[in-house]
Amino acid sequence: MIKLRNQELTKTERVKRKYLRKARRNMKRFQGIKINPSCFHVSQLKFIFLMLPMLLITVLPLIYIFSHAFKPLSELYAYPPRIFASRITFENFRSLFIAASQTGVPFLRYLFNSVVSTTVTIFLSILLGSLAAYSFSFLKYKGKKALFGLNQIAIMIVPVAIAVPRFIVMSSLGLTNNMFSHIIPLLAMPVGVFLVKQFMDQVPRELYESAVIDGANNWKIYTKIVMPLVKPALMTVAILAFQASWNNIETSSLYVDNEALKTLPYYFSTLTLGNSAIAAQGMSAAASLIIFVPNIVLFILLQKNVMNTMAHSGIK
Repeated sequence: MIKLRNQELTKTERVKRKYLRKARRNMKRFQGIKINPSCFHVSQLKFIFLMLPMLLITVLPLIYIFSHAFKPLSELYAYPPRIFASRITFENFRSLFIAASQTGVPFLRYLFNSVVSTTVTIFLSILLGSLAAYSFSFLKYKGKKALFGLNQIAIMIVPVAIAVPRFIVMSSLGLTNNMFSHIIPLLAMPVGVFLVKQFMDQVPRELYESAVIDGANNWKIYTKIVMPLVKPALMTVAILAFQASWNNIETSSLYVDNEALKTLPYYFSTLTLGNSAIAAQGMSAAASLIIFVPNIVLFILLQKNVMNTMAHSGIK
């Protein structure tokens, strides 16, 4: 009897181990074939071979931006244009900072204006966009569908088309020629509201209803339950807000007269326009690289969140 029980136990253990091995293989395969895979799977090879030529085409402009900033003036005007510099030089950066030191406003002042306005714009864009998305996704009130439809229409409007009425509104409210001039015009981000709303729609309604039964108000549900679940969408909005604010020249040229309140991109554009065409070409290449680097670094750090957001938003 004991021998039979040992044999039965051994057979059960073998079946159990076989099942666990199969489960581990299936889980590994799932991790390798999902939208944002966390490990390699052989099924990814066909996509890798397909994406390599596209990757090369995508990376070439980035390489050109970096290489262009370190080219001597003789190679900046070479024809046909060369992607790589035959001789690396820092003369373009030196000329840029020499020109910057000869202006009446310190370089760090423009950098400070850009950092402050960009930081505040990111924070307020996330706050206002997520609040609007929460109301569209969870709250019930009259006119909700109409408001969300207007938000969808606003995505199609080009900012330059409303430059004049926006200037009239800003001037009428007394928001010109101060730090708010760089923040207020960039807070309206319809695409951010859409992305966060689509992500919030994936939150189980049972979770929201149980929180209501437990006595949680909307603010507590928004901060303690919903916001932690939609972090990828919020990071995507942060990237969009950063790019809109950090690269912005329009607010400095339209709404600000005080030179000490202008931002770094506008400052670089005036430096390159105020010099000879030959010198401006080198300084413009160096200035473009300085403005571009924070964008690519932020995207590389947060690109995983962008992929998750696009997967949940319904964008194909």
